[in-house]
Amino acid sequence: QRRDRALPVAVGALCRALPPCARPAPDALRRARFDRPQASLDFWRLLYALLKQIQGGKWTESDAIDNQIRFVKWALWYHGYGRAELYRLPSDGSAGSRELLLAFSWLLHRLSLLEQLLARNRVKTGDETSVCTCEDDLPISQKGTTEIAPECGPEDRVDVRYLQWLNGRLRFQWRSLHAQHQEQCKLLHKIHLFTSGSHMDQILGHFSVTETDLVGQPENYKQLLQLLESETMQLEAFLQWKQLEPVYWQWMETVLDNAVEEGNMCESQDAHIEKSELPKVTSCCPWADRLTGQIDRLSRDLMTLHDQLHKLVTHRKASWCEKVKTRKEELQKEGFSATARKIQKSVELKLLDLTHLCAQKKNKMHGSCRLVFRSKHPASNTGLGRSVSKEPASAVSATEMIRELQMREASLERELKQLQEECRRRLDEIAEGLDGVICISP
Repeated sequence: QRRDRALPVAVGALCRALPPCARPAPDALRRARFDRPQASLDFWRLLYALLKQIQGGKWTESDAIDNQIRFVKWALWYHGYGRAELYRLPSDGSAGSRELLLAFSWLLHRLSLLEQLLARNRVKTGDETSVCTCEDDLPISQKGTTEIAPECGPEDRVDVRYLQWLNGRLRFQWRSLHAQHQEQCKLLHKIHLFTSGSHMDQILGHFSVTETDLVGQPENYKQLLQLLESETMQLEAFLQWKQLEPVYWQWMETVLDNAVEEGNMCESQDAHIEKSELPKVTSCCPWADRLTGQIDRLSRDLMTLHDQLHKLVTHRKASWCEKVKTRKEELQKEGFSATARKIQKSVELKLLDLTHLCAQKKNKMHGSCRLVFRSKHPASNTGLGRSVSKEPASAVSATEMIRELQMREASLERELKQLQEECRRRLDEIAEGLDGVICISP
């Protein structure tokens, strides 16, 4: 009874913690729990709006429902959602509200959905930028996600020339984005420089873009105040949700149990129908003996081919081993010292990378940081700070950041060259096995 009373409060806090543009009614979750078709469209739109924000794209309510459903299936598959029942839902949004509720809850737990949305949609009163010096591997949720593909996946093979065109277009857009970012940094530097010494906080010393805009247009403070109040309400709802979150997951366990029970019942009914519709096989099959004889002959032929292939592979392997041994002797005679120096250099680079990876992670920055202008006075350096404070530990200089990124660039370039050498060596091995083909290296 206590849980039943706390559940509506937890659901209400969850809905209020979501962005206002994608905030469902608490009653929609209750209808989805009983798989009501009336809640399906609402949940498709909810997931579409949330995933669009997570992916960093723009969305409008006027998008066709089939396009929204296609995007939601693709995005869930990309993030590693492996429940096949969702990808079988109809594209008109007429059913599947319970499956969508399960997918929504999976996003809450797996991707920390609320935390990401609050970080993305928070009101930026300062000049902030995103900084990441981490070298994270591919998330576990994205490994092994090729088993279940949504209906929007490519069915035909893509032409290589089209991929080259896409790569060139991506490179051009990347250069354009870099140029725009440089221009933005120049303008931001001018604002910080011209407003230096005008801020009440002497440690900060200058206005941000938002504060400069408010000085020029004071009437905009009402809109900023409304945004801050809305964000405060979301944060309060989030704190309430974190206190009542266990109640929600206990409720979701019952929802999942009901879905599994109904799925087992449907499977048993389908199996019963299929079993009843199976034709009775007669004991007399005049073509059975002839088919068995053909199978026996094919088995003998396959065994013969297997033996021949085994002998051929053994011969080829011995030949390759002899070639490798000969080549090794030639290398030892000709360029053993050069090869040794190359190996030693490679080992030193690997050890340097290992030392860099095993170093303390205090310099590893990830998240949003505020850009703060520092003059060339000896007492202060140009820096990036997570928060404005007198302690130097809370800031990192731009020089240090550039050095960190340069080390990362050098590491990636070394890895790229190694991969290119491996691909070139592999292509040479394949080309040697082709008769009458001449391959010229680029």
